[in-house]
Amino acid sequence: MATDCDCADNIVLIGFMGAGKSTVGRLLAQKSDRFFLDADTLIESWAKRRIDEIFEAEGEDAFREMERRCAEWLATCVRGSVISTGGGMATVTDRLPQIGRIVYLELSWEEIVRRITPQERQKRPLFSDLKEAKMRFEQRRMLYESQADLIVDASRPPDEVVESILKKL
Repeated sequence: MATDCDCADNIVLIGFMGAGKSTVGRLLAQKSDRFFLDADTLIESWAKRRIDEIFEAEGEDAFREMERRCAEWLATCVRGSVISTGGGMATVTDRLPQIGRIVYLELSWEEIVRRITPQERQKRPLFSDLKEAKMRFEQRRMLYESQADLIVDASRPPDEVVESILKKL
């Protein structure tokens, strides 16, 4: 669980691929008068290529190191923001509590599969094998729960999810 810190004005969204972190994050930032940062977009900008290209050229370990470095930067430099993490960022750093209040967008496996279209799957290297992706989902779910300050049902429309977060934080 995160503790009170000088970064309490940040809200960090965690959850599996397809949970709606970016969609909810943009709305939440707008409604709470914060900036919105997407960790995956930050990494792509820094690396000057898309995540699927990073995975193809350098592999998952290299991408996870980029996620870890991004988390370090977020913890050190970012205030007043809503931050959408990549689905695996929680697995590579223990700095999330120093970044801000952690909100887990909880969603069932079935809903995730329904949300991620075949076109989206092509952009998500770790979603190409559904059996392996489900195994990752099960492993990460407990980690997300243990790190969260707040767990929110993400199966509802994004504006309802945002309202729930704002009421509870």
